[in-house]
Amino acid sequence: MSAEPQVAVVVPSWNSAGLLPRLLDSLAEQGGERELLVVDNGSRDGTLELLRERGIPHLSLSRNTGFAAAVNLGAARTAAPLVLALNADTVLEPGAVSALVAALAADPGLGGVQPRILQLEGEAAGDPETARLYSAGMALSADGRAYETGAGESQADAYRRPREVFGVCGAACLLRRELFADLGGYDESYFSFYEDVDLNLRARIAGWRFGYEPAAVVWHLGNASWLAGAERPSAWNARLVARNRLVTQAKFVPARALPRIAAVEAGALARAARQRRFGATLRGKLEGLARLPGALGERHRLRRSGDPATARRWLGAA
Repeated sequence: MSAEPQVAVVVPSWNSAGLLPRLLDSLAEQGGERELLVVDNGSRDGTLELLRERGIPHLSLSRNTGFAAAVNLGAARTAAPLVLALNADTVLEPGAVSALVAALAADPGLGGVQPRILQLEGEAAGDPETARLYSAGMALSADGRAYETGAGESQADAYRRPREVFGVCGAACLLRRELFADLGGYDESYFSFYEDVDLNLRARIAGWRFGYEPAAVVWHLGNASWLAGAERPSAWNARLVARNRLVTQAKFVPARALPRIAAVEAGALARAARQRRFGATLRGKLEGLARLPGALGERHRLRRSGDPATARRWLGAA
């Protein structure tokens, strides 16, 4: 690698003192020069003391501003041409960063690339050959709901080959700074959840593409900081997902999908009632409806600035 860092690693943290040591150790084993900045969202569990003791560059915020704002701030305070966003509950296998960098270098049309993300729990955790997948790339249902390809599955041959994907998972992804700057980063109004879907969507409409590079392996525990820090994590999660999903769908899903969306949302409310989180889910949906005027305005702006068909063609695609 050149003397100037190619990669700025940005890690948003929130009460992550028990998680960060493994991530930081795995980053130290990657080799090469890189920038590193941990953006701490008002932790109260000893995270800041850990970062000071280890001499890790960091920003300390007074409150939890959310994943989107923390990553945006970290990107703004670094300078390398590539931005690697990592959740605090991730761990990198050796060579992961260089494999991601090589994938972007090989295809100038890629705006970002994600690794093969494996579940850091279960019987096979720790064995990259037999562990179950967390994500092999982000995909969209026919009505615009996002999901992680291969989540919970064993690693079939198809997941061991590079390919183009709709978008990249925010838990671990390498993005070109040019893309990040042109789009204005993550939409901070999302706070957390679906902000990566929205970024992928806007990037697709602007003409960018995304790739999946299985040679790079990253482990992910999933919502670990959220579960540790939130007072009622499942309810908060349900509200934000319900709100942000509706907002994202309003930005680009074709009108013919509206009946399907209505049926899916009714089913989601029924499921939430069975799981005793009806109030949180309903509140999220009402908040999403209140944000529809702004989302529809963004829909018109996106139509003027690019081609929504480039994102819509991924609806329902495997």
